[in-house]
Amino acid sequence: MIYSKSIYKQFHQKLIFATSIFIVTLSFIFYGYTKATIYEDIKDGLLQDAKLIYKVSKESKFQDATFNVITLGDVNVDIVALEDVNDIKYINFRQNDDYYVQLLYPFDIQEKKFIKITKNINSSRKMLSKIFNNILLLSLGGLIMVILYAFTVSKTLLKPIIQITEKLSNMNENFLTQIDKNTLPIEFHPLANSINTLTNKIQNFVKFKKELFIGAAHELKTPLAVMKLKNEVTLMKKRECTKYEETLKLTIAQINEMNKMITSILDIGRAEGAQFEKPVELDIVNFLNSKINDYKLLSEQKDVALHFNTKLKSFITIIQPTLLTHIIQNFVQNAIKFTPKGNNIQVNLYKSQGTAVIEVIDEGIGIDENLDLFAPFKRVGAESGAGLGLFLAKNAADTLGATISLKNRPDDKKGTIATLILSSNPTCKI
Repeated sequence: MIYSKSIYKQFHQKLIFATSIFIVTLSFIFYGYTKATIYEDIKDGLLQDAKLIYKVSKESKFQDATFNVITLGDVNVDIVALEDVNDIKYINFRQNDDYYVQLLYPFDIQEKKFIKITKNINSSRKMLSKIFNNILLLSLGGLIMVILYAFTVSKTLLKPIIQITEKLSNMNENFLTQIDKNTLPIEFHPLANSINTLTNKIQNFVKFKKELFIGAAHELKTPLAVMKLKNEVTLMKKRECTKYEETLKLTIAQINEMNKMITSILDIGRAEGAQFEKPVELDIVNFLNSKINDYKLLSEQKDVALHFNTKLKSFITIIQPTLLTHIIQNFVQNAIKFTPKGNNIQVNLYKSQGTAVIEVIDEGIGIDENLDLFAPFKRVGAESGAGLGLFLAKNAADTLGATISLKNRPDDKKGTIATLILSSNPTCKI
């Protein structure tokens, strides 16, 4: 069984545990180092005393008979004979409630005589006990501060996440708002940007879907109404055969238009399926060269020259080819549709700041730049069509993380420039 845990509780619990272990470990290390230092100082003091006694005894030609045991405060000095000791030796021992450190220092190796200095270290142990108690109190105080710090830091660090979560939980397709980056730490700005981009896409998707359904209903209803009215009028009285043929031809023409509309709507479904295509490594230069050669067959039927221009030898990136095809195909087909016979279409590919820029420039009638031509069922001129091509191209570009735009040519010639900017990615090689 899986239990859900609060990220807030997990964070401050782990922070308290980790910091507590650190404080306790550091306290023991400090206490151990202090204890070792004090004992080393005691041993060094005993060793210096032993060397001094040895030096003075040798200079005064010491004799066993004249050596007196020295007792001063907590230090006792004597000469002892030991058979099993050959070098300097320290001994820690306890007698009753007292603690001692003893040094055996060679005095006469041949006769196995040693200077024995015994020092009472009760005062040093009391000092260590006080140090330990102080460290313990400091550690407890540090733990309390760590607990308070952990709760404070947990709330501070999780505040942006909670803010974003609350913002997202209150959103739906009818209420989508942007996240204000100014209220978030800079570390959360990339996340806020991604969410804002996603909400923009969702807003556009919902908007265009509504327009698509309404437009589709309208576009299908109009030919049905025309057919119904024409048939009703024709059947109101007997007519010549040519009139019936005329009505049937009109009905067939309207059905053909409806079939085109339905085909375009099905293309939307296929395009959405293409969004789940696995990205592959693709050389944009070779890809466009191949596609333009295929489209030249369409342009030649209308007596329009199609040219591909680039100075790049290669531009390799990771992309979904089907979606890229949707965009290029729509751009080129529109250019061929609106370009008069005998004119030219230029397809340009160049690099700009690490991105691939593809331009399709025609010599057609131009566009009204005040219209949103990427919305469904938006048409230009009197050419036939469902008005869904640019809508599909925009959806494909959004999926690729690319940017598309339409504008009139800035030169003296009429026509349109359709631009696709493919965002750079770490796998791009030029």
